[in-house]
Amino acid sequence: MQLSAPVEAWRSRGRSVRALGMNVFVASHNDQAPGTPLVLLHGFPTSSYDFRHVFDSFGKQRRVVTLDLPGFGFSDKPPGFSYSLFEQADVVELVLGELGVTRAHLLAHDMGTSVTTELLARRAAHLLHFEVASVTLMNGSVHIALSHLTPSQKLLRIPRLGALFARLARFSTFRLQMRRILGRKDAVSDDELRDLFALMRLDDGHLRLPRTIGYVDERRRFGRRWIGALETLDVPSLILWGCRDPVAVVAIAEKLARETPTARFVRMEELGHYPQLEDPARVVHEVEAFLGSLASPA
Repeated sequence: MQLSAPVEAWRSRGRSVRALGMNVFVASHNDQAPGTPLVLLHGFPTSSYDFRHVFDSFGKQRRVVTLDLPGFGFSDKPPGFSYSLFEQADVVELVLGELGVTRAHLLAHDMGTSVTTELLARRAAHLLHFEVASVTLMNGSVHIALSHLTPSQKLLRIPRLGALFARLARFSTFRLQMRRILGRKDAVSDDELRDLFALMRLDDGHLRLPRTIGYVDERRRFGRRWIGALETLDVPSLILWGCRDPVAVVAIAEKLARETPTARFVRMEELGHYPQLEDPARVVHEVEAFLGSLASPA
């Protein structure tokens, strides 16, 4: 699919950084700002483009960094890579090291929340290569047993059938699934959904979906490791949730808020699975209010 002008404009704002032998797309704004940068981690099956409506607003007061995890967006999508959450976390560490980020506020959505909990598990073991100033988790199925996977996600996880379904990916199916998980079906335009789909298919990214969705099984296998990191978390945290999400249901957020000692829970009652696309101004407001309330410099 041909990439639209907005997608090309987003690509022009970033550059490639090498990590684990791959080219990783990274966008960074207001690099000379004092204080602690905000790092944005996207979810499945989309990319850093999810944050384009909030990127500049966050960048008014601080440095803001985002990246396409391997297998997504403008980053490399090698067929032989495992796409494990552990390797995705490695990539985040390597990219931040290359950018000179030694301390960060983390904001994660969807699959990015699991990458973040792996980073927090490393932090708890004194193995993380940067300091975490705060954590914001937004609409991710960290408690996978409580989630309601979409039909597409279920199909992608079936051996052989998943590969066939991925190969036959069509915008009409993608649009139907995306509209189902939004708070309002018309919250995101068809043009924007078409951009997300084009980025998903870029460089055969759609063929990697049966591999990249392996993170669902990892959430089950390593859940204790990752929830344990939240249960002992000692930095400020925000659970920011679109409550009309039919996949990462609000019960997940409620459980995260109960088990994370430092958690502040903010419900966004009218929003669904993609708050940063559905109401970017609300997301910016809530995150800036949270960061502004911290005792340490933002």
